[in-house]
Amino acid sequence: MDLTRPVRRWRALGKPQRTELYMRWSVYFATLTSPLVALNSVQGTADHPLSTELIVVMISASVIGSVLCGGTFRAGLNHRLGRRPAPVAWLVANGLLLATAVPALLLLAPVPAAGKLPVTTTEISYLTTFCCLSIITAMPLRAGILTCTAVLLLLVPAGMLAGTSLAVSIGLTVAITLWSAVLGAAWRSSVWIVSVVWELDAARETQAQLAVAEERLRFSRDLHDVMGRNLTTIALKSELAVQLARRGRPEAAEQMAEVQRIAQESQREVREVVRGYRAADLQAELTGARSVLRAAQVECTTELAEGTTAMPPAVQSVLGWVIREATTNVLRHSDARYCSIRLRLADGRAVLEIENDGVPTIPKPSTGSGTGLAGLRERLVVLGGELTCGRPGSGRHRLTAGLPLTAGSPDTALEASTP
Repeated sequence: MDLTRPVRRWRALGKPQRTELYMRWSVYFATLTSPLVALNSVQGTADHPLSTELIVVMISASVIGSVLCGGTFRAGLNHRLGRRPAPVAWLVANGLLLATAVPALLLLAPVPAAGKLPVTTTEISYLTTFCCLSIITAMPLRAGILTCTAVLLLLVPAGMLAGTSLAVSIGLTVAITLWSAVLGAAWRSSVWIVSVVWELDAARETQAQLAVAEERLRFSRDLHDVMGRNLTTIALKSELAVQLARRGRPEAAEQMAEVQRIAQESQREVREVVRGYRAADLQAELTGARSVLRAAQVECTTELAEGTTAMPPAVQSVLGWVIREATTNVLRHSDARYCSIRLRLADGRAVLEIENDGVPTIPKPSTGSGTGLAGLRERLVVLGGELTCGRPGSGRHRLTAGLPLTAGSPDTALEASTP
């Protein structure tokens, strides 16, 4: 038997999946108390033996009630998360069980002495509580409270029909009501916590997508501002040159020369815009990475070798871009709680290592084009560097970027990587 498989499956889950799984099984184990209590009640009746029919009803009702309660919680949770419609069938099943099991337990139980509770009181309490928990979990809050109130009020006449006094029936109803209220609040809070965790996970994914979209909008806006006027001028002068050439006017050559000059100027301006878009300041990216990771509750540590500020601008720019892309991947593709950034200088080379935990065994589906690491490799290759990725341990990921400190200038790297 492979005992490591459950561990691997657990590590493959994200934070929302782990939270939901923990809440589900906490409820499932809580519902097992009913059958255990029923068995204990049966064994503890040596002086006052119960009929076989009553024992069968108690055990059957407790087992069925536990299954229905756990199933209703699961269906209600899926309904609250928007995955399934309202679990009407589960609620009806809980109601039918309560409507049939409680009268059967009261009729089969021996008539209690004056001022005493029936021997089936504990089982009736569990069945009623489980029914109320199912209602409060699967139904809207106000409707659930009203329905549970109606169910609990029926216990008073039911107890009196079983031979108990009015005071004892009211006391039992109040006790079950308080117990149901406490457990109902806990279960309802569990559903709320799971939904909040899922919303936070979706918000973090949306935040990463918005950051990418904002950067694209900034680039498109800058490119439009630079190229809009020049392209309009080129179009007008080209049309004028065509008209002059058809008329045989020598000014057509002057207009085309002007078009050529504007095109060259536009090319230079586009390169400046792209340089500003692609360049990344190392210190600024480190500060931004720490801020973003800590905002996402990821502990971030940095370790920089002495002399990093004296590295060539091209090296700092490319390493800054590696930090930017790696930070985005940590937030989007893992459930990291820790991330370390180390920059070493040795043998004339700069080596940047970014390691994080929380990597699932089954990678999360990517919503992007998946060209981030490919773009980093291209920029590093231009400067004689390389990029490697690996997993030094279970649930961990390490990205290593290395390049020589004698790398070329930013203009050279930019022109080589720009088609």
